[in-house]
This record gives sequence, structure tokens and C-alpha cells, in this order.
Amino acid sequence: MLLKKRLQSDELLVLRSLDLRTKLSKKEKFRYLNLEKGYDGEVKFDLLLENMNKDRLILNDLLFDVDYSYFQIDTLIISRGVIHLIDIKNFAGDCYLEGDKLYSLKSNWEYNNPITQLKRCESLFTQLLQRLKYNYLIKPFVIFTNPASTEPDSCLA
Repeated sequence: MLLKKRLQSDELLVLRSLDLRTKLSKKEKFRYLNLEKGYDGEVKFDLLLENMNKDRLILNDLLFDVDYSYFQIDTLIISRGVIHLIDIKNFAGDCYLEGDKLYSLKSNWEYNNPITQLKRCESLFTQLLQRLKYNYLIKPFVIFTNPASTEPDSCLA
């Protein structure tokens, strides 16, 4: 059962509006297109969850603060005793992992490793649940929604 719908971020809405009215700088345009792409990937994932068993609770776009450490969760799926913490990526193209660093195969550009981000989120969320005295097993996942990231090494933003 969907408890919290996904909304477009204020930043995305502002940049979309500005893009229609003015010429964005290269950096602003890059940010805008990444936000659009990310939101599109999240919406694709939401469509996959529409037919999910009704015994699960689904919450989207959550922002938490644990001791002034803020973290965002794309989707939480709560079922009996388990919380699935989902980070959704709409990456396309080829990349590779070297140690804990993620690089573009085409340009050797280094990207933020989604696994590193997810581990931080999982740790902070676990701390939050412990403070609230909730005992759930947390299962974190990075979900790649872009059809161009179907190969194991394909994860370039």
C-alpha cells in the first residue's frame, strides 16, 4: 500500500521553469537534466511497484536528520520485520568499479559510488530506528532503472 507518493523536488521544478524562460548555464543545465533523469527513473520504479502485494507499506522521497546528518531515501518498502531501503539510479552507459571508486568507461570520469552512498544511508537509518526502539532487519538495494544499464558493468550517469 502506497503511503507517501513521490513528488518532484522544488529544485527540479525551479530549474524546469527557468529552462523555459532563460538560458541556463552549462552547470545549471547539467544539474537540471540529471534531476529530470533521476526523477524519470524513480517514476519508472514506482510503476513497477503498483502491483506489489498489499501487505507492504511503500514510502517515497523521505528526508531524515540524525544528529544534523541529513540523508534522503528514494523508497522504503516495509513488510513484516523487514525494511527494504531502495536507492534508485537512472544511469546509462558503461562504467567500471576500481576499488570503491566508480568511473566512466568512456571518459574515465569519477562518479559518486551509489554503494557508498547507500551504506551511509543504511547506517544513519539504522541509528534512527534504534533511537526509536524499532527492531527491523534492513535490506538495502541500489536499483538501476535505465534500460541502457542492463549489463553488469553499465552504470554511467
